Amino acid sequence: MKPLSSRTADGTTLQDLGKASIQIVHDLKNQLNGLKLYATFLRRRIEKNERPEDEQQTIMKLIAGLDRAANDLSTIVQYGRDVELKRQPGFDIQKVIRSICSQLDDSSAPVVCESDSEPLFGELDPSHLTDALNWISTVAIKYRQNGDTSGVLKVSVKRDESQMDQARIEWSGLGPIDHDPFKSFAGSDEVRMSLAAKIIEAHGGSARYQDDRIRVMLPLAS
Repeated sequence: MKPLSSRTADGTTLQDLGKASIQIVHDLKNQLNGLKLYATFLRRRIEKNERPEDEQQTIMKLIAGLDRAANDLSTIVQYGRDVELKRQPGFDIQKVIRSICSQLDDSSAPVVCESDSEPLFGELDPSHLTDALNWISTVAIKYRQNGDTSGVLKVSVKRDESQMDQARIEWSGLGPIDHDPFKSFAGSDEVRMSLAAKIIEAHGGSARYQDDRIRVMLPLAS
């Protein structure tokens, strides 16, 4: 094989490889969706013929596994593409965080949400940003549950005192994590965290893990 003769050629090759990988992953996702369709058809046949319960449970686990794999592949494809933002003025960061906290809070996974009394408006993409904050909060619950903590996840969203044009969102009460969740592709959660960081950075913000807490900074409207 002839070696690459320049950095430009090397960069072009990597870009082409990245595009090809995204297409392969996309095709794999379509194949998994096809397998799910056949599995769903088989499940209906099993239910109709009143097959044993263990057979029904097995096919349900198969469908759930195909769903998870297809969702993971969708996340990888999304990560490999540029983030195209559709910014809207008047996006209230506080409102979204409170809504996410209320959905996650239950007796087995209590969540405490602290916020300023006034809204925190930004010109942001509601769909992308809501997904990103939801992914981070869901993963933070898992880190809290696996750590030696009091069992309460604390989420705060406030205007940053040192940078008044920034909103600061923090998830604290986490157990120790032996890797940076925003820079790892060790599993499904880490891929979504990496995508969440990419979305936040596209908005001009930042996402990092430090001192057993997750911190996100987002720009506010002037």
